[in-house]
Amino acid sequence: MVSQILAVVIFAVMFLLIITEKFERHIVTLFCGLLTLVVVFGICMRSIPAITRTLNIHQIFVRDFWYHAGETAAPSSGINWATIIFIAGMMIMVEGMARTGFFRWLCIQIANLVHYKVIPIFITFMVMSAILAMFIDSITVLLFLAAVTMELAQVLNFEPVPVILSEIFCANLGGSATMCGDPPNIIIGTSLGYSFGDFITNTGLIAGISLVVTIIYFYFCFRKELLTNCQKQISAADYPDPKKVITDKNGFITSCIIFFCSVLLLITHAQTGFTVAFIGLAAALATFLTSTRYISELMKKLDYKTLLFFIGLFIVVGGLEETGILEIAANLIRTASGGNVKLMTVTIIWISAIASAFVDNIPFAATMIPIIKNLSITQNTSLSVLAWALSMGTDIGGSATPIGASANVVGISVAARHGHPIGWREYCTKVVPAALFVLLISTICILIRYF
Repeated sequence: MVSQILAVVIFAVMFLLIITEKFERHIVTLFCGLLTLVVVFGICMRSIPAITRTLNIHQIFVRDFWYHAGETAAPSSGINWATIIFIAGMMIMVEGMARTGFFRWLCIQIANLVHYKVIPIFITFMVMSAILAMFIDSITVLLFLAAVTMELAQVLNFEPVPVILSEIFCANLGGSATMCGDPPNIIIGTSLGYSFGDFITNTGLIAGISLVVTIIYFYFCFRKELLTNCQKQISAADYPDPKKVITDKNGFITSCIIFFCSVLLLITHAQTGFTVAFIGLAAALATFLTSTRYISELMKKLDYKTLLFFIGLFIVVGGLEETGILEIAANLIRTASGGNVKLMTVTIIWISAIASAFVDNIPFAATMIPIIKNLSITQNTSLSVLAWALSMGTDIGGSATPIGASANVVGISVAARHGHPIGWREYCTKVVPAALFVLLISTICILIRYF
């Protein structure tokens, strides 16, 4: 009983400190993770096996961690090292692409193809944001896309905030379509053993339908605002030249090859047996081998804080799992739904969305995974249906407020640095309706398809 109370207190304190942002996220989760290991597992439970299961280091040295012949991998608990290694590998690959000017080239090239007309740029950048976020972390997508948007806004004299808000939402929506798009999906996929193909044929279908609705909504929402100030005639000579943003032509080609090979491996990993941990490590090694002069530079740009944040988070959630708190939470959801599987599924979608709107959707997804596993077993319900409900709820709910997802924070920060601050009221009045539309579509699609 004491261990359960302490595990809940540590978890609640961690969430509160993350929300208040008084301390850096990785420091908060690592400190709370250390408290869980020492106080909950060590002093209260006196359980070395609980510590071993939560640290989960032995997982890395098992063959199935890197390669498995079956269709799905065994569900993981404790620290999800597959998530850590995959995200680290993708970070290194993406930094290698950014070094060569790939992202600025892509954005400016697309703007050039639509002849630098504001409304076509607005629509194509939404689509590009969604597509890129299917394969690259949405944080990275927003970092470069928002920066290029600001650059084009200065040249073409249009208001950049509507474009950035649309890009943020579409990045989160595109991230919901695949296993490697948004961090919550990476955690869900690696923890429950789902493949890229599983996501693209389930959440991907919902995201595709929702993207069409989203583009229509944002078009009518922002059309007048975008066209208000962009009447000034711009000389073609003032347009950015896509070729000039490529800083390393050979590196550009090799980084593109590495990216497409990584995407191919992700799409086929259920057939080849290569796990996402293997793919992430392979992408990082390939980047290092083709950029030997820049290894130290790439390592310095690796986001260690995010990786440490994940490690601490998994430990704290492991404390809730080992003490039985997550089983209690699963029972509460089961009781609230009266054992009705449809109502339970809808509850997971909307509770996940509401919670993820106000707290970071990464820790929420990590917390919910053991809960839906428990619900699946006790209710004899398809785990995959609950997983798709959790995925759509956390990804879309996370886009509803400025603090719901890391991509939101990045996009808003870029806008603020360029003199265009985005307040809560402005953000929510435009984005919340879009989130509600997509959540409604997700609910209807899941109920129709699986029930």
